[in-house]
Amino acid sequence: MPASIILSRLSLSTPDGRTLFSDIDLTFAAERTGLVGRNGVGKTTLLASISGEHLPQSGRVLINGTIGLLRQEVQLPVGATVIDLFGARQALELLRRAERGDASADEIAEVDWTLEARLASALARVGFDLAPDIELDRLSGGQVTRLRLAALIFAEPDFLLLDEPTNNLDRDGRDAVIDLLAAWRGGAIVVSHDRSLLETMDAIVELTSLGATRYGGNWSSYRDQKAVELAAVRRDLAHAEKHLSEVDRRAQEAAERKARKDSGGRKKRAKGDMPRILAGARKDRSEDTGGKHAQMAERRRAEALDVVDTASRRIEILQPLSVKLPVTHLPAGREVLWLDRVSAGYQPERPVLRDLSFTIVGPERVALVGPNGSGKTTLLKLIAGELRPLSGSLRVGPDFALFDQKVSLLDPSISILENFKRLNPKADLNACHAALARFMFRADAALQIAGSLSGGQLFRAGLACVLGGPTPPSLLILDEPTNHLDIESIEAVEAGLRAYDGALLVVSHDETFLQAIGVARRLDLVNHLAALARGEPATGTARTS
Repeated sequence: MPASIILSRLSLSTPDGRTLFSDIDLTFAAERTGLVGRNGVGKTTLLASISGEHLPQSGRVLINGTIGLLRQEVQLPVGATVIDLFGARQALELLRRAERGDASADEIAEVDWTLEARLASALARVGFDLAPDIELDRLSGGQVTRLRLAALIFAEPDFLLLDEPTNNLDRDGRDAVIDLLAAWRGGAIVVSHDRSLLETMDAIVELTSLGATRYGGNWSSYRDQKAVELAAVRRDLAHAEKHLSEVDRRAQEAAERKARKDSGGRKKRAKGDMPRILAGARKDRSEDTGGKHAQMAERRRAEALDVVDTASRRIEILQPLSVKLPVTHLPAGREVLWLDRVSAGYQPERPVLRDLSFTIVGPERVALVGPNGSGKTTLLKLIAGELRPLSGSLRVGPDFALFDQKVSLLDPSISILENFKRLNPKADLNACHAALARFMFRADAALQIAGSLSGGQLFRAGLACVLGGPTPPSLLILDEPTNHLDIESIEAVEAGLRAYDGALLVVSHDETFLQAIGVARRLDLVNHLAALARGEPATGTARTS
C-alpha cells in the first residue's frame, strides 16, 4: 500500500484550550506539500499532531508508512557529536571494533558494513563532509539544522515533516535544503515561509481559521489561484451588497405603500363611509398582512446580510496586506553611514573584520551578505555602537534604527501601544492607533504586552512603532527580518519597505525578499576578505545586484 497520511475530521486546540481549527479532512500522498498560513494558525501544532506529539481535540490521524520530524528548536545534550544526531553511536563503535578485529563472532553478525558510506551520503546531500565525532557545539545553529535534516534522510522515512527548515541558514544552507527537497521522491510536509523553497513543492495547503484548502502546484501556482479566488470573492461581495441594498429598497417601498393604505383606511373609518364591523375586520386583516410582510422582509434582509458577512470574511482572509508609511525626505547626497579601513572583533589578535571601507549615501538599499560566521553580526554591533572598532573610523547618522532578531528596541514589559507612544512621544492617541492598524494591530490587538508576542508579531510590532511614527529614521538596519514572519506578514513588510524612502542595510539570506524590496548593492564580506588576501585595495567590495 502506498505511503500516505490521512487526517479525518481532525480538530486541534492549543494547550490552553483555544480551538485552532475543526473537522479538517486532508490526505497527503508521496509528494512534497508546503504548509502555509498566518503565524499562530496551527501549522506547527498540525505537524506535532501527525507525529503523535500532540493529541487532537477530536478526529483521527492515519499514517501508512514511517515519518521523520524536524522541529524548529531542539536542546542538544552537552558534548553531543554528529553521530549522536544520527542515533548511530553504538553502531559506529561496533563497526570500528570489527575493523580492528576486536569484535566477537556474534557482534560481527550485527555489524552494518554500509554505515559509513550511508552517513557520508546523507551528509553530502546537505552539502557537508564532516567527521562523525565532531562536537555539535563547535558548529553554528544553521549547520546543526542541516545535520539534523541529514539525520532524517539517513533514517529513510516515507515522510519528512519539516518545520521551517531554512530558518537561520545562510545561502549555501538554504540552497542545500532546496536542492535536497527538489530531489526528494518520498512524501514531505514542509512548514515554511521561504518562497524559494515553496517553489519546489508539488502542492500547497493553506491553513486559516476557517479550515484547510489544498492547491495543486508550487508557490507561484498557488498565488495565481489565490488571485483568481480574490477576484471572484470581490465580485460575490459586490453582488451581495447590491442585493442587500435592493432588499432594503423594496422593504422601504412596501412600508411606504402600507403607510399610505393605512392612512386612507383611517380616513374612511373617520368619515363613517363603511360599517364598523367591516372596518374592524379590514383593520385586523391589514395588521395581520402587514406583520407577515414585515417578518418576510426581515428574513430576507437577514439572509442578505449573512451573504454579505460570508463574502466579507473571505475577503479579509484573501486580501493581500499593504502598509503605507510617512516619508523621511532623505536627500540623495546625504551620507548616512561611513566606514574607513575599519577592523573589529572580540580579540585584538584575531579581528573578525579587517580593513573594511564602505559608505551608504542617500536612500540606497544595500544587502550585507556572507555565510554564517563571516562577520555580519559583528558589523551590525559596530554600527549600533555596541562594539568599538579595533582600528579605523566609523560614522553613522543620528537617526537610525536597528532591528536585531530579538527586536530589543521594544520594552517587553509594556503594550505595543505604550511602546509606540514611548518611541513617538509627539503622536496623539488616534495617530498611534492608526499607525498600528496599518501593521495589523487593530483595536485591542494594540494592547497586547510586547513580551507575550510571537517572534513574527514582535518584529511586526517593532516595525509599526518605528516606521509608523510621524518621522521615520533615515537609515533602517534589519537583521534577518523574515526569519519569524509568516508569508503574509513578509509581503506586508515588503510593501512597507518599498514605500519607505530612507536608506536600508539588510542582513538576509532570503533572495526573494531582497529582490522585492529593491536592493541595488551588496556588501559581500567573503569577497572583501578574498580581495584583501589578493592584496587588492580595501574598497568595501560592494557590488551592484
